[in-house]
Amino acid sequence: MKKIYIITGATSGIGKALCEYFAINNTVFAGYRNAEKLNELPAQAIPFFIDSNRPESIAQAAEFIKSKTDKIDTLINVSGCVVAGAMEHLPVDELRRQFEVNVFAHIDLSQRLLPILDGGKIINISSMSSFGIFPFIAPYGASKRALDIMFNALQLEIKKDIKVISIKPGAIATPLWEKSINENEKSFSTCTDYNKEIKFMVKNAKANGVKGLPVEKVVQTVIKADSAKNPRPSYTVGLDAKAAELISHLPQGILNKLIKFKLAQKAK
Repeated sequence: MKKIYIITGATSGIGKALCEYFAINNTVFAGYRNAEKLNELPAQAIPFFIDSNRPESIAQAAEFIKSKTDKIDTLINVSGCVVAGAMEHLPVDELRRQFEVNVFAHIDLSQRLLPILDGGKIINISSMSSFGIFPFIAPYGASKRALDIMFNALQLEIKKDIKVISIKPGAIATPLWEKSINENEKSFSTCTDYNKEIKFMVKNAKANGVKGLPVEKVVQTVIKADSAKNPRPSYTVGLDAKAAELISHLPQGILNKLIKFKLAQKAK
């Protein structure tokens, strides 16, 4: 049976792979920000512009979708960015931008589409960083944890028949890694007292962009959750993500010592 999907961040990485899969036999509204990447979308997809930094753009995107359909089966919130660097030096405005893009934009769009989502699903692409054990990407991890908490509250509160699902991938080979390195160059340049640690983080990010799990692993998990009558609230993808989830349950003091020790070893 043909279904209707809304996918943000549909021109690259996980969003692009999901769009390509679901557009084969379904109606897919594909969110984009960079018009130069429109040719990355499947020909049968219905593109819509959305800039997560601009509330008016989110409102216009929702109105466009509602003008084209009165029913959505699945909303998949994928788009996001990574703010990285040492907390000692990160500008607060950058922290605000992180939450604007990764949290508030998804809440805004979802709220606007709830009236036509009854009986459907909201699937958020979270991250293993939401388990809170990764230094130097704390803004990203905190935004993903906030995303999980707020949407879980929506699931607890809402009287509509809507299933809310969080997908928490580990390291996935997507362009996000290289993009995040480029976008955080300015932040990294202010972290001269953390040069060794930042160099390790950048090296690790580059390796993940090549050697991470194939994006198809996330697609398969989304398909599984989307097709389930009673999906789990959370799915963890990859051995590294499962390990991060397990380790995160250690007492905070022990966890901190373990992470600092490992980081010092790696930074050498």
